[in-house]
Amino acid sequence: MKNLYTVAFYNLENLFDTKNDPKTLDDDFTPGTEMDWNEKRYNKKLKKLGQIISQIGYAETSHPPVLLGVAEVENETVLHDLINSKFLKSKNYGYAHFDSPDERGIDTALLYRKDYFEVLHKEAITLLVTNQEGIRDFTRDILYVKGKLENEIVHILANHWPSRREGVEATNHKRVAAAMKNREIISKITSENPQAKIIVMGDFNDDPISESAKTLSGTELYNPMELLLTKYSGSLNYQQSWNLFDQIVISNNFLQQHENFFQFEEAKIFNPKELKEYRGKFKGNPYRTYAGPHYLGGLSDHFPVFTIFSIKR
Repeated sequence: MKNLYTVAFYNLENLFDTKNDPKTLDDDFTPGTEMDWNEKRYNKKLKKLGQIISQIGYAETSHPPVLLGVAEVENETVLHDLINSKFLKSKNYGYAHFDSPDERGIDTALLYRKDYFEVLHKEAITLLVTNQEGIRDFTRDILYVKGKLENEIVHILANHWPSRREGVEATNHKRVAAAMKNREIISKITSENPQAKIIVMGDFNDDPISESAKTLSGTELYNPMELLLTKYSGSLNYQQSWNLFDQIVISNNFLQQHENFFQFEEAKIFNPKELKEYRGKFKGNPYRTYAGPHYLGGLSDHFPVFTIFSIKR
């Protein structure tokens, strides 16, 4: 007997509540500003996100993701509201989350279905990076969760690496540093258990062929996303060119065939028509919530990515 499970990652594009947090730069996402983020728009996004999340991997496994890493969530409030939205409230999701030092107040989190997954340990691991002047860039922490799926132990690292905003080359060292920090965490895990099953997921702000992603994978990890980025598809589109910043990377032992009860099966981009621009020059691109200050009403400027795993009994 073989049970199939979906493990996914989704950048939710600025999932903010409507309240102003004086400690972060969230002012744009409040009512009465140029963007006019309000309760109606917030609730619409929550409902539609819940509907999409419930469908990720459903065709392959017949149920929603057992694990879903998310990026660009403001706080526990939005996570609570998301898992209690119309299409998710019956799925019994919990979440692992810590507030990060990111200046805008956006964090990573891991949603998990409590009927299938038990959290054994969770922690936020600080990523210390600096800009070219040597000043600290307050970016997102790495979320580490150790848990049990059926009776299989799995280690998950959820990431949102520093952006390319100041230029790809000028910021490359930050993402390489993020990759090295993940490798440091992985080394600690495998020093305690060389056979540990590890999943690294996130918005890397780099493609699978980039230096940072190659640094992360090394020889110990397999990146199935390398095969998914083409001239015609990715998880986000910038200036009419596809990127695959959203990635799920796994330890090589998920690929072993002999006496391996917890196996990797496949990786995919989830991009149904409901998530795409349906007309104009951006047709086929992710249908985003905002373009600059202009409200479009879509869900995210990223498509989710997902992997399927099997557990044999």
